[in-house]
This record gives sequence, structure tokens and C-alpha cells, in this order.
Amino acid sequence: MTNNKVYFVGSGPGNEKYITVAGRELLEEADLVIYAGSLVNPKVLDYSRGEKIDSYGLTLDETNKLILDNLRAGKKVVRLHSGDPSLYGSIVEQMEELKNAGVEIEIIPGVSSVFATAAALQTQLTLNNVSETLIITRPAGQTLEKDQIRELSRHNATMAVFLGTQKIEEIMEKVEYPPETPVAVVFHASWPDQKIIKGTVADIAGKVKEAGIKRSAMILIGGVVDPVNYGRSYLYGVAQEPLS
Repeated sequence: MTNNKVYFVGSGPGNEKYITVAGRELLEEADLVIYAGSLVNPKVLDYSRGEKIDSYGLTLDETNKLILDNLRAGKKVVRLHSGDPSLYGSIVEQMEELKNAGVEIEIIPGVSSVFATAAALQTQLTLNNVSETLIITRPAGQTLEKDQIRELSRHNATMAVFLGTQKIEEIMEKVEYPPETPVAVVFHASWPDQKIIKGTVADIAGKVKEAGIKRSAMILIGGVVDPVNYGRSYLYGVAQEPLS
């Protein structure tokens, strides 16, 4: 007996309770969970009684072979990503080969670390008279030859930088925000060891270096980090006619 469907599930930002109900149910039902290494909180894996395999160090072909072999054996397979699979999850390339093999795919979204970062900071990513736009990006690195951080920063929007903690000094030198622009770096947003460091474009790199944070942190740049002089929302700022 074979199974013909695999589930790509977002595990959320870290806190095991931040996974969706649908995601947790699939973990509970899964015979095999292939998860994204240390990016996934082990407590999330506790929801599954099935076999668990860390995909760290596995090639794309090896991961897909695991999925295909287990589906052909009739097993229910979950591919578990950190955060939400659509953000730096490399799911399209994984799914292409599986689809070519006739596998049906369902994606269960997850809570992104960018939203857990906003929650930790008790702020909004968009805010009247401060920023109406959120830019999500990452610095150049092993898998990205050239980034557009300098160009994007000219919009003066809220900027969330993934995978950039090791290059924070370079990022702050590159952005064209005013030096006094607020910046927050949130390590392990929503995890038990969450840590928040606040500063400005001018001084955040030194503060992060002093704290010894080198990875697994979100960089958030913009006035929303320390909101002042923001506009009231229309919903709460104007008396509303009662609903009839």
C-alpha cells in the first residue's frame, strides 16, 4: 500500500504552542517527521510519536528519497520547517522533484519569526505616520551573491533582516537610514531563552557583538521599534456609528 501525499508544515518561530492546530494534528498523526535541524524547537517534535529525522547535512536528493521511500511504504510523512515555509524555506525546489514523481503536496503555513519578533517588542510592523510598508530581506552570503539592502533601505520602511546577525556591522554600514533610526535584534524570538537588544543604526552592531549573539536572531530596523509620534488608527480614532 502506498501513500501519495506529503505535508510541508511550518513549525512556528520556536514556542511549541505557536504551531497551528492543523500542524500539530499532522505531527500527531505522522509516521515520519523530517525536520529542519536546530531551527525547530525539540518540544515541537514531542507532538509526534513517529520516527524523526534531522535533515541537517542531507542533500535535496537524499531528503526527497526519504520522503518517496516512506510514502511508497504507506507512511504519513511531514516535512517540518521552521517559522513559515514560504520564507527562506527552499520549498519550491523540494516540491518540484516530488511533484514530478506524482506526489501530492499540502502546505500548512506557520507563524514566522518576524511576527514573533514584533510580539516580543510589543509593537506593530506597520504603523500610521511611521511606516506603512514592511520589507523582508536578507544579506548576501553563501546562497545569495548580491543583496539589495542599500537600495531597499532608501524607502525608509520597516525592514526585517533574516539570517543577518553575523553580518550586522556590514548591514548597518550599508543601510541609508538616519544613524538615530531605532534597531532591535531579537534572539530566539518566542523561545525560553529569548533575548532583546535595542539600539540604533549607529550603535546596534557593537551592542550585539558585546552580547555575543551571532545567529538565530531577527534584525528589525525602523521607527516601529520605538514608536513615537504615530498616528491614531481610523478604527479607534474616530467615533463609529453603532451597528444596526
